[in-house]
Amino acid sequence: MDAAWYRIDRINQVVSLTVHAQPGAKRTAIGGLHGGALKIRIAAPAADGKANTALLEFVAQLFAVPTRNVALKQGTGARRKLVEIYGSVRDPATLLDKTG
Repeated sequence: MDAAWYRIDRINQVVSLTVHAQPGAKRTAIGGLHGGALKIRIAAPAADGKANTALLEFVAQLFAVPTRNVALKQGTGARRKLVEIYGSVRDPATLLDKTG
């Protein structure tokens, strides 16, 4: 059963994450759950899309896929975002083991 902050389409191998992004953090890391979303602290500033780029690169690393397999579907200018990951077999629930 999927948690509220992610969905898995096993047929198409697509994972959808609801993310609460916190740009300008000291370091990029998972911060647990926040309001029904996975909180990710981003070291990059929010200016000029730098935080969005850093977020997609970080998510790609977490799911062991190329950055081109990660897409920002909603929330370009907002903290709450919908991110899709294509071609990963990683269970998103295991990301919570990396909080800190």
